[in-house]
Amino acid sequence: MAAARETSARGGTLVLGGGFAGAYVARLLGTRGATIVSAHNSMLYTPLLPEAASGTLEPRHVVVPLRQMCPHADLVLGHATALDLETRTVSADTIAGPAAIRYEQLVVALGAVNRVFPVPGLAEHGRGFKDLADGIALRNHVLQRLDAASAGGPGSELGFVFVGAGYAGVEALAELNDLAHAALRYYPALRDVEQRWVLVDAAPTILADIPRKLGTYAARKLEQRGVEIHVGETLASYDGDTAVLSGGTSVPARTLVWTAGVKASPLLREFGLPLDDRGRVRVDATLRVEGLDDVWSLGDCAAVPNTRTPGQTDPPTCQHALRQARRLAKNLSGDPKPYGYRMLGQVATLGRFKGIADVMGVHVSGFLGWFIARSYHLYALPLFSRKARVVTDWTTSLFFRRDIAELSSLGHPEGLEP
Repeated sequence: MAAARETSARGGTLVLGGGFAGAYVARLLGTRGATIVSAHNSMLYTPLLPEAASGTLEPRHVVVPLRQMCPHADLVLGHATALDLETRTVSADTIAGPAAIRYEQLVVALGAVNRVFPVPGLAEHGRGFKDLADGIALRNHVLQRLDAASAGGPGSELGFVFVGAGYAGVEALAELNDLAHAALRYYPALRDVEQRWVLVDAAPTILADIPRKLGTYAARKLEQRGVEIHVGETLASYDGDTAVLSGGTSVPARTLVWTAGVKASPLLREFGLPLDDRGRVRVDATLRVEGLDDVWSLGDCAAVPNTRTPGQTDPPTCQHALRQARRLAKNLSGDPKPYGYRMLGQVATLGRFKGIADVMGVHVSGFLGWFIARSYHLYALPLFSRKARVVTDWTTSLFFRRDIAELSSLGHPEGLEP
């Protein structure tokens, strides 16, 4: 095995993870600099993933290159494998081989992975919706189901089940439902064939974390489009052709998307950091890891206490991760102060021209809710170049029908044959 290449973090700060939380810490540190260890050279702006999956946005436009976003940071492509707290060294497998990176301050922002329950058949036949690859694959799969049904496939080809009615599940279902119905213009044989779209969640309502008025509006709009909503139920089994719900309902479906929450990265258990009962890093009010002076954590992988919501930890949202990053960047550069943030609002899109927004207690729905949701995401998206690309995509989509190109061969070239 090759000897590990030894190096030091730029500016003394090493950031593990190039997701929303880690990338923003490195960006906000500015000229102080940092070194980011990330498996990817870009950050996914997760709230726009449903629109990328439906083809409204070009997939490249919802990811931000880390080297552009964080011009004063070094980027190491790879992933951390071990942490030595005594020598302040992180071991990593990188694109250039093993490396040992020394730090003065360590920021752990490893994010989260899908939280999957041991449901029979789920791991073998279900689909996730966590990253850009998931989004592209799901779009290709939905379009393939239309082609298969048009060619005479069984009714289950047009069955689509989404388990998890939080933001990810509701927005993904709404966007792909729009896509599938808009595509019928090019599938005349399917215009009178019923599609079955089903949304399942164990909670008593969909979008349980938003004001009930908006949640009720969202449910009503989805039901008007023929979406079946099963709340207070879970997935009992799935064999790739039929989904069985805990209430006994059987849904013929060749598509099942799992968006029922996330859990902290399992890599955290390898680092010897203090974790709570959900596997998240325990931090104090300043975002410093409990018992460690030079290690900090934030984002989906951390149990972050919020002085504005005593007794509660922050939910795993981009909105909270950004505010945590702002506080942590300041704490790394000066006297650490407690983190506190109260949400000013929440937004969600429900397909083309439909959305909901809660802005400082004012509830808005319909076209205006959709406009506010898009405006917020445009504001939060880093880099003017990315904002311009997204606006161009949105503008183009106003004048042209949805694109139905299926790109399942993307990333799988046939290669050269002799």
